[in-house]
Amino acid sequence: MVRGLLSRDAAVAPFQSGRIPQLVFGAGVVEQLAERSLQWGRRVLLITGAHSFDQLDERYSIVRLIEHSSLELVEHLRVSGEPSPQQVDAIVEQLQQQPIEVVIAIGGGSVLDAAKCVAGLLPSGDSVMEYLEGVGRGKQHNGQTIPFIAVPTTAGTGSEASMNGVLSDPTAGFKKSFRHPSLTPQIALIDPDMLATLSPEKIAANGCDALSQLLESYLSTVATPFTDSLAEQAIALMGSGLLPLWESQGQDAAARAAVAYGSMISGITLANAGLGVVHGLAGPIGGLYPIPHGVVCGTLLGAANRANVKALLERAPDTVGVKKYGMIGQLMGFCKEGMDQQSCLQRVVDGLIERVDQFEIPRLGAYGIDEQEIPKILHCSDQKANPILLTEKEFGGILRARI
Repeated sequence: MVRGLLSRDAAVAPFQSGRIPQLVFGAGVVEQLAERSLQWGRRVLLITGAHSFDQLDERYSIVRLIEHSSLELVEHLRVSGEPSPQQVDAIVEQLQQQPIEVVIAIGGGSVLDAAKCVAGLLPSGDSVMEYLEGVGRGKQHNGQTIPFIAVPTTAGTGSEASMNGVLSDPTAGFKKSFRHPSLTPQIALIDPDMLATLSPEKIAANGCDALSQLLESYLSTVATPFTDSLAEQAIALMGSGLLPLWESQGQDAAARAAVAYGSMISGITLANAGLGVVHGLAGPIGGLYPIPHGVVCGTLLGAANRANVKALLERAPDTVGVKKYGMIGQLMGFCKEGMDQQSCLQRVVDGLIERVDQFEIPRLGAYGIDEQEIPKILHCSDQKANPILLTEKEFGGILRARI
């Protein structure tokens, strides 16, 4: 059995955690949607994906479940693609006078993010640009929101367990968060069976996003024993579940549960420990180019960790980041017992690169990004809580490896 880095006799440093929702996890829990929602209100705004929801509804009869309960469906809106500030503001303006008591979101990370923002803005009618970090007007949210229930249908962003709604504006060239503890869902219903309708391409890209979030938050310079303990088990489950889920095209029930759990935990760990270079690059790329977030994170996953490992071994070989990479190797099954440290870390790098190649995640060049775009991307990027500060050449090399 793999043991974590925190020994029984080690001192536990002080830490604090952010708010998390009531988590309801398990196959079939989507059937509890109506009764759980009634704890918070009766008049429902339902926000779903534009196309994927039809296939889910045909299989799970979600709308009928709502309509045949004591809930009143005030409006059913569909969100297409990654949400923009303009899209969120338009929804709020349309519905601000409606007596909505609860917002339910059923979909991927983009749907959950849009609904999270709408729930946080309906009481005031404010534009999200009042609050959007880095590009907004700097207003502090007062915490008044419509109760929000999240039902993820993909395993990727972990938005069901976090307090930030991510919005993109390709015209202005940004991808930023509306962030406040009150935006955290009241309840998240995580039903692994919802993953059974996903395409292999979405399983791969979204799963690599979740895996990246787990690795980055585990390696983070502000990770805590709390986030480490969550991340270690989730990394092991993602390591054992993501490939079988992809190979079975969503039909492996045990793999569905492992990946859904890993994604959920990634939302908690990223909210409490931050992220690293993959997401430091993915945010600006998503704001500048029409590339799905999961594809960006997936395509950079191997190259980013290769750059980290190389820099750590060269400049900081005795730090906790090196030890954690060794632990990742064990958790994901890349390293055999008794393998020396350098060989183990090389296997971690090779294993992640092999996984990206096996999943056939597209390169950045497939979306029109070439060498000339790298300075613009780096200018907008940061390294967040990465375990080591990469040089500009190393940071840019991650992109060059995936063009």
